[in-house]
Parts: sequence; C-alpha cells; structure tokens
Amino acid sequence: MICGYYLYFTSHCIIEAMHVHASDRRLSETGSAKIFVKGNGDTEVKDQGRLTDRELRIIRDFIKVNYKEMYLKWSSMSNNGFYEK
Repeated sequence: MICGYYLYFTSHCIIEAMHVHASDRRLSETGSAKIFVKGNGDTEVKDQGRLTDRELRIIRDFIKVNYKEMYLKWSSMSNNGFYEK
C-alpha cells in the first residue's frame, strides 16, 4: 500500500504491456489510476483517477525503485513486456 492506495494488476490486465492500477481498498478500476511501466522504470500515466498529483508522484517514484521486482510478478503471468510507445 502506497499513499493509501493498493498497487495491483489482474489476469485481465496481462493482455496489455506491463502496467499497474492504484486503487483504494475497494480495488475497483472506478477512480483508480492506470500507470504503464517502461523498461527503465519510467512510467506513463494512462489515467490519473482520483489520485492527487502528489500521490501520483509518490507512487511513480515507488514504481521506479521497485519496477524490476514488480516485473518478475508480471512476467510470471504474461508474455507482454514493458510498455513501449
């Protein structure tokens, strides 16, 4: 949990490039942020949801530090890699 939001992906997510959702405790996509992760840990925000700019910045910083470990989980379920524009 980062800034009061859970970071997660679901089995429905793995058809796209690596990304995470940031959601409150309801874990629904309504109001959640969708953040794509690039191969160097940089991120691209697809949808900010209800997150403030500050919350989003903290979450993006967390992803930058932890993206390799996050990718290990992602790649165990998906053949799609990092986000490439």
